[in-house]
Order: sequence, then C-alpha cells, then structure tokens
Amino acid sequence: MTQRKAIVDVGTNSIKFCLAEGTGAGGYKVVKDVNDIVRLGEGLKDTGRIGAEALERNARSVANFVGEAKAAGADEIVAVGTMALRVAENAADFIARVKELCGVELRVLSGEEEAQLSYVAVMSGIKGAAETDLMTMDTGGGSTEFVFGKAGKLVRKFSLNVGAVRFTEQYLAAMPVAADKLAEAQAAIAKELGDGGVAGPVAFLVGMGGTVTSMASVKHRMARYDPDAIQGSTLSLNDVNAQIADYAAKTLEQRREIVGLQPKRADVILAGACIVKAVLELTGAKEMTVSDRSLRHGLLFQLFKV
Repeated sequence: MTQRKAIVDVGTNSIKFCLAEGTGAGGYKVVKDVNDIVRLGEGLKDTGRIGAEALERNARSVANFVGEAKAAGADEIVAVGTMALRVAENAADFIARVKELCGVELRVLSGEEEAQLSYVAVMSGIKGAAETDLMTMDTGGGSTEFVFGKAGKLVRKFSLNVGAVRFTEQYLAAMPVAADKLAEAQAAIAKELGDGGVAGPVAFLVGMGGTVTSMASVKHRMARYDPDAIQGSTLSLNDVNAQIADYAAKTLEQRREIVGLQPKRADVILAGACIVKAVLELTGAKEMTVSDRSLRHGLLFQLFKV
C-alpha cells in the first residue's frame, strides 16, 4: 500500500497543510498543498501572548487539517510551529489545545531547524542549487530565515525576527500608505536585516514562503495558483519595486482585487515585499529565484527518505 504522510506547518500568519504519497526510493508526490490564513500572531507583539480567539481559531484549523489527513489515509502526521510559538508566553496552551482537539503533539522548531528544512527543500527542488554558492531566504509573518550553502553543503544559517505582521502593525496599517510611513518601514527593515548579518555578494538567491510565492503569482497574474509555474520562476528588483508602489497606492479593498493575491494576505503583502526588496538590495542580487517548496517539503523529504 502507498504510504501517505502529512505536514501541518503553523506559522505566524498562516497554517500550511501538505499531503504527499511515496513514489518509492525515497521520492514523493504532493497530493494536496493548501493554506489557511488564520493569524496566530495577531497582536502578539503588543501582549507577548496568543489571544484567546486566535488560539482557538488556529487550533481548530490544525485539527481540521489533521482530520483531513486521517480521512485521506495518512499513516504519519507531523505538526510543527515556528516563530509565533517560539516567542508566545502561552505557546504551551496552544499546543495543549491542539492535542485535545485532534490528538497530535505539535513540535516547535527552532529558527535553525526551520532554516535547515527550508534549505533541504531548495536542494531537492531547484535546478542548479546544489552546484553553486547559494543564499536562501524564507520570509514569513514573524521571522525570516537565511541559509548560506556552497556546492550543496550548508555553511551558515540564522533566523531574524523580521516578519510581515509586525512591520504591517507598526508602520503600514493605514492604507493607502503614506510615502513617509513606507520610507520609515523600509529603513527599519533594511537596518534590522543589515544588523542581523544579511549581506552580499550572493551568486544565487532563492526566496520562498507565502510572500515570495504570492508576489510571483501577482507578477504572472495567476487567477489560480499553479505551483509548477511558480517553482523556479524569478522576481527582479524592478518587479518588486513595481509591486511595492502598487500595494502602497491601494486601499485594502483594492488590494484584495489584485489577480494572483490571496485576499487574506492583502494587508501584510506590502511589508513582505519590503523585506524582499531589502534582501535584494543588501545582497546586491539582481533577481531572486522563487521556490514553491519550503519547510513542509523539507520535512516530507526527510520523512520519505527514512
């Protein structure tokens, strides 16, 4: 019988669910890959805690995905958490509520583990990535992970608490965004990334995560998201600047109408795009290659390889 495995990845902004089945010899094919933007990190910066409503909403989303995995015959279900659960004072309450609802023990990944899994996903999915000097960035709602590799070997990795949710709440919540607020946000993001060690030169830059794949989807005007078309596509600094100008000029309602952008991502996409811009500028990279595969695919690669 074909093995089926599922990953539930609980992020600051969204929960991602990936179901895959083995194809033999350690390979797998993705059967379903979806996300639910349920904002675990809502207000987390101000209180240091996950709010009661956000906790329940997200725990139920995890339980729904676990139920779906069981119904689809998954023999292994792995649930992991990232930045929001690393910092929230009441992360244990969330983990307990998930277990109560669906019986699954959620594990919180360290920033380094998260970076390592993203790197595995790129190595297994982007042509030429294993042969070159490479930097990957995986930007999410609460943090951005960076990995540096040489000829397929990981040489350095770190995670910075620079994510789209905090910078949206701090600078970019009023839409359209005033030019001075946008400039302030961009300066703050560039400073935190630069101080954190993001620098060039970088021979090959790969970006992943919801912000990057959404920006690629907007670039290609995808009414329906096509992971195969996104995988290996590129975003140039010109593409990024054009999208920043467009997002900043629009109201939230207007952003929700943009073809290729999930409406629930409309409020945080500008901050995410500013993070991408800063990384391109700090590293001196002309463009970024987009990976549709990230942490969850890295985990699947490991699960099927065992």
